[in-house]
Amino acid sequence: MQEPAELYEIVDDAPAPEAPVLIVALDGFVDAGNAGRLALEALETSGSASRTVARFDVDQLVDYRSRRPPLRFETDRWAAYHGPELDIVALTDTGETQYLLLSGPEPDSQWERFAAAVEQLVRRLGVRLVINLTAIPMAVPHTRPIGVTVHGTRPELTEGHEAWFATAEVPGSAVALMEFRLGEAGHDAMGFAVHVPHYLARSEYPQAARVLLDHVGLAAGLYLPTESLSAAAERAEAEIAEQVAASEEVAQVVQALERQYDTVSSGRGERGGMGLSGELPSADELAAEVEKFLADQDDEKGDGDAGPGPVVPD
Repeated sequence: MQEPAELYEIVDDAPAPEAPVLIVALDGFVDAGNAGRLALEALETSGSASRTVARFDVDQLVDYRSRRPPLRFETDRWAAYHGPELDIVALTDTGETQYLLLSGPEPDSQWERFAAAVEQLVRRLGVRLVINLTAIPMAVPHTRPIGVTVHGTRPELTEGHEAWFATAEVPGSAVALMEFRLGEAGHDAMGFAVHVPHYLARSEYPQAARVLLDHVGLAAGLYLPTESLSAAAERAEAEIAEQVAASEEVAQVVQALERQYDTVSSGRGERGGMGLSGELPSADELAAEVEKFLADQDDEKGDGDAGPGPVVPD
């Protein structure tokens, strides 16, 4: 069996920040409302200079036929190739605190070796906390506070966050396995899964991306950039309101979800945007929503990129 270290190379062996936080934002799994992608873009375009620390060998991890990278053709020749990159880079928050960011495509294979490789890098770079970002479709209305499911390798990491579910069977991901293995190895790792209204899951929903970064910043002690997301969220709110007002069917779906949400909130207490502790929706419904979202993604890959979708009820 190949060693995990053969999956990556250290690009810059300059000393890493002391006890840094590693934020993980991989694409290819569930990203309802494109919240993870939007949060990643906000981090990458924040203006702080980045330095590549480590690079994974994507030839070993990515199925190119499943996610074909683009090549540009010009007149009579291939002019450029934009291959996938799965890197750890060093960034600086708005308060000049350095942190690490792992981004790129979720590995299609060798999940165990990938998780072991990340664990090696966590030890080598002295990472004190790993935080991953996810956005999941939920049967909740956009007119209520955005909830977040929080999970971690120690109970202390999730203190102050009430659980949505006792038990749920959901499709696995490389990042979830990574967090599990890091916990087994004694490392602190956690994740935030922001709840995106299922009828907005295929559109861009910057509100959810902003909530993700707010939670990550609080957990990591970082000042992360959210100004661009706040501006985009204001525009998105206006567009959603216009679409809801134009469709009686959509308005009825939203109203029904509002009644359901408010019933649970009044019975169990308002959480002020941190999520609910009730059974809205159930664990089985969560799994079904995630599986449906993944199936829709597979259908879109076959049909080509159709771009952001409108607000439509399921």
